[in-house]
Amino acid sequence: MPEIADDDALAPGRRRGTRGPAQDETVSAAIEAAAFDELAAAGWRRLAMDAVARRAGVGKAALYRRWESKEAMLLDLVARLVRREVPEVPDTGTLAGDVRGFLDLTVAQTADPRVVRIAVDLLGESVRNPALAESLRLAVLAPRREAAAAMLRRAVGRGELPVGLDPELGTDLLISPLLLRLLLPGAPPVDEVYLDTLTTVIVAGLTSAAPKGADGEWP
Repeated sequence: MPEIADDDALAPGRRRGTRGPAQDETVSAAIEAAAFDELAAAGWRRLAMDAVARRAGVGKAALYRRWESKEAMLLDLVARLVRREVPEVPDTGTLAGDVRGFLDLTVAQTADPRVVRIAVDLLGESVRNPALAESLRLAVLAPRREAAAAMLRRAVGRGELPVGLDPELGTDLLISPLLLRLLLPGAPPVDEVYLDTLTTVIVAGLTSAAPKGADGEWP
């Protein structure tokens, strides 16, 4: 790949500081794509900044001007990706419709095989790396859980779910079963029949999750 011009990789004698916003966005996009491609191919532990720079077609200094380390680069890029990819919670007017919409979005977000490889790799590494685990919790899991909680709050407000529903349990029911299926190597593919059945099971679980007579204020 031809190298993309960057202030830190300019030919001698060329004036620095002339790169415009469009060029900077081009460089940043190339680095982001290269980082995710390299992470999917090499994994967290074996990924090297040199390899990302080569794949992006930029000088290595372009990476270090943006991030101080491999860890800082990957966590920042993952957080940005999650902010872009966690969409508005579907509001179909019914709990069942919202649940199915949420499941459909989750399937769409993991359609790229690289996403699955990266997710499995980062989850495995986070077991050995508490700092990575905490960063992933804040950057990746927290936005998704808040999106799920917002959907449950709407259902409580419509009277479809009891006020006493445990929000953590409800969020687990929405997220965990499908993600486990999608991320488990060798698991059967997810099809429309499976999603329809899972929607029915989740709705039934949510509506029966609160103790009888439970009340209180939804957080």
